[in-house]
Amino acid sequence: MTLPHPLPRLSAVAGDYDVLLCDVWGVIHNGREAWETPCRALAAFRARGGSVVLISNSPRPADGVIGQMEGLGVPRQAWDAVVTSGDATRAELARRAASGPAWIIGPDRDQALYEGTGLVRASRPEEAAFISVTGPENDETETPEDYRDRFVPAAARDLELICANPDRVVQRGDRLIYCAGALADLYESLGGRVVMAGKPFGPIYELAVDAAERLRGGPIDRSRILCIGDGVVTDVMGANRQGLDCLFIAQGIHGDQARGPDGALDPAHAADLLKAETTYARYAALELAW
Repeated sequence: MTLPHPLPRLSAVAGDYDVLLCDVWGVIHNGREAWETPCRALAAFRARGGSVVLISNSPRPADGVIGQMEGLGVPRQAWDAVVTSGDATRAELARRAASGPAWIIGPDRDQALYEGTGLVRASRPEEAAFISVTGPENDETETPEDYRDRFVPAAARDLELICANPDRVVQRGDRLIYCAGALADLYESLGGRVVMAGKPFGPIYELAVDAAERLRGGPIDRSRILCIGDGVVTDVMGANRQGLDCLFIAQGIHGDQARGPDGALDPAHAADLLKAETTYARYAALELAW
């Protein structure tokens, strides 16, 4: 088993990279407040000439994520560009708009995803040509099991499900809440077909690298890109699939599972979390710090 190198300070390897593709929720904020230490680290990386592209599995287009970050106090100095799963998913939805109405599942705050795609909302699930999911209707109270009875006939009809947020859970304050990825897992377990464009899948990384190349003014040596995130099956797996170095933030949605008895990062525990999903990371830390 290859252990990730402990990396308590990003500054130790900052000279090896030109671009950071950094996760948002669970790395720089928890949905309730911004975290000062990681925001300072990103700002410091930019101050030394690096570029930071925030890469989020939010189902909302980038403008919505930027507005949320501003409300939480994430400083503008911490990033150069934002790319979201919503941005990548809009192309998938537009391609399917002509096939018929969609059964749309998700809270009202995610409706910006559909603007300009030409998508028509089905009045009933039975009339839908496919399904689009941004998350539970009420992520404060619902679980994936609340959708099982509705998903069974949809899977039997072989309706395709477009998942706008591959995350299974995210941290909101001190709680973990379900995301669209958890609903997609249930649908797939029932025999349904699922399509995703966010992390760990390729489309969102194509958008992120394109954004970075615009910022840098030309092609980027991929060995000089570092991915940062707390999701093993999203951030770490996505970096692995793209052949990019990764810093695993082990204290995010995995809580204290990567700590040793002394409270510090235990690389072996972090490696166990990664190995469970057949992933690996070059570095690991409990939080992003400069």
